[in-house]
Amino acid sequence: MNEEKFSIITYMHERKGEESKVSSSAWLGEVKWAGTGIRPGAGPRTRQKLRSDRTDVSTLIDRTEEKKPADAVFYQWVQDIRSELVLVKGRTEEEKQHYNETLNRAILGYEEDRGKILAMIHDLVTKRRLSDLPPGANSYATLPEAIFAEIIGLNVLELVLKHKEGLEEIQVVGRRIFEVRSGTPVPSPYLLPTLKDLERIQQNLVLFNNDTLNPRKRWAEVVLRDGSRVTMTGFGFTAEPTLTIRFYTVKRFDLASLASSELATLDTQMKDLILSLIRSYFNMVVIGPTNSGKTNLIKAIIAEMDDNERIITIESRFELNLKRNFPLKNIIEYEIDESDPRHSGLQAFKLALRQSPKRICHAEIRDEDANLYVRACTRGHEGSITSVHVNELEDVPDAITDMCMLDGRGMNPARLTKRITEYVTQIGIEMAIVRGKRKIVRIGEYNYENEEVRVTDLALYDIFTDQWTFPGKLSHHASQKIIKHDPGGFNMLMKLDFIEKEGE
Repeated sequence: MNEEKFSIITYMHERKGEESKVSSSAWLGEVKWAGTGIRPGAGPRTRQKLRSDRTDVSTLIDRTEEKKPADAVFYQWVQDIRSELVLVKGRTEEEKQHYNETLNRAILGYEEDRGKILAMIHDLVTKRRLSDLPPGANSYATLPEAIFAEIIGLNVLELVLKHKEGLEEIQVVGRRIFEVRSGTPVPSPYLLPTLKDLERIQQNLVLFNNDTLNPRKRWAEVVLRDGSRVTMTGFGFTAEPTLTIRFYTVKRFDLASLASSELATLDTQMKDLILSLIRSYFNMVVIGPTNSGKTNLIKAIIAEMDDNERIITIESRFELNLKRNFPLKNIIEYEIDESDPRHSGLQAFKLALRQSPKRICHAEIRDEDANLYVRACTRGHEGSITSVHVNELEDVPDAITDMCMLDGRGMNPARLTKRITEYVTQIGIEMAIVRGKRKIVRIGEYNYENEEVRVTDLALYDIFTDQWTFPGKLSHHASQKIIKHDPGGFNMLMKLDFIEKEGE
């Protein structure tokens, strides 16, 4: 396909900037109702009813009133074709889901899926015998391409997607666009022409996902099977419409990959330390800002766990998607909905604890289920992992204590903090973005001394030397735990000087 002709920018700007030089009145008389299913002589109510039946797109912008007569016919065709595409194709639920997935992926720029949808539009145009390009769409080689651009096209975002290598997110606020690469957002050189163009993209995404974005519900989310996620908000919920496309970019999940020179999230010495901690069933907590790599690190840690151990994950959205990456692992994945008591995090934890889990992976500990997670970690589910939004590792036990105290039960906060420090947050890992790369900047062992939370630094990242240092050693209690579960790892850590030698 000719990319120059297919450019949405060319189409939008040329359509707005030039007046049609072709007299369209005679042409309109012949094709005004072509493909619409409406008789030229039908009354207004009949025409309105048929249009409503064929186009379940009441929330979309009615462009026909803003266009010249020829464009009005073109946009009627666009609405008709859109309505055909909205009708879910497939005999089974899986086939229907796959079809909706194809539509969403096409909108998000996946070439293979775009080709499939363009072929479908071509078939629909041929079936309706719509062969002539209206004057406003002559920037395209064919009518199907012009209709495709209106239904599937992302406007200037198409140009951003042409440079998809390393692209992790596209963030749109109003007309402004930001591109996120290596965890860092930078302003895009492109700008959406109008807010209506953003709203059209939003409506296409929700329409093909059987969702809504309107004055009653001013937000929507679309999640694809590969982990990519789209979050949208509209006027009234945010000051301007927004669109965030977060792509699923990581293909490999293991500690060796993160220790490679390409990623350099950790070094080999830290890899050996974390491997032994996993095998020795230490409970871990991961902290760090958004986009710092917490999810990828948790996945890499889970990848190293025994495939036969029962692992249960609890998330508000399926971001980990462990079954997709580790189909042979004994994993149960919960997706919770806090607005529905029957499917809340509390209910998920109650059911999870009855399913004999060895480890529990809680993507992010929250107020509502903090007590249950603490209970799970202190009652035999060792080797679990979660993340918490705090600034420092030292803040984690107090933050979890505060969450637990919210349920109103009379608990001694000092005793609870001590219990959390010793049993829930045994090992802490801090992530950060350093010079465009995601790094583990700190690994520490928690202990509770003199009624205070203390963290012994086992690994620290030095930003000036771009190297890690290893100032501390594991406690006697931690060493005994490693000897019990991972004797080989204990000998390795002894050589790496993570274990105190006798007489020290």
